Amino acid sequence: MTAPPASITLGNWQGLLGCGAAPRELECLLAIAGGASGKEAARVLGISEDGVKKRLIALGTKWGVTRRAALVAEAFKRGIISPAAVLAAIMAVHGVVSDDQLLRVRRGGNGAERKIENRVATRRAECALAAA
Repeated sequence: MTAPPASITLGNWQGLLGCGAAPRELECLLAIAGGASGKEAARVLGISEDGVKKRLIALGTKWGVTRRAALVAEAFKRGIISPAAVLAAIMAVHGVVSDDQLLRVRRGGNGAERKIENRVATRRAECALAAA
């Protein structure tokens, strides 16, 4: 039986070890994913700003990406990092709010917006029928 992979948590972010990133590289990546600058990440992790940069460059070299945003996106794509608290909050709000509330028109007025919406919806339906 295989043990689940170990993980590192930094703030509201969680990262999995053993998936191609060294522990310190993963800590730096989690700090950057959380919105910290290089200087802020260094302060939180207790290392120099250059140390953060070097670790992110090393991880980027392993994964073939050069920018920080691309590095975070690649980590998401590989399933290495996840914002557990943020996703849980989004799921909770989505469950409470129904789809009808999200789609309804919230503007007041003389009904002109509603007429435009009805025309757009009719056109879309006609196009869908024509395509089928």
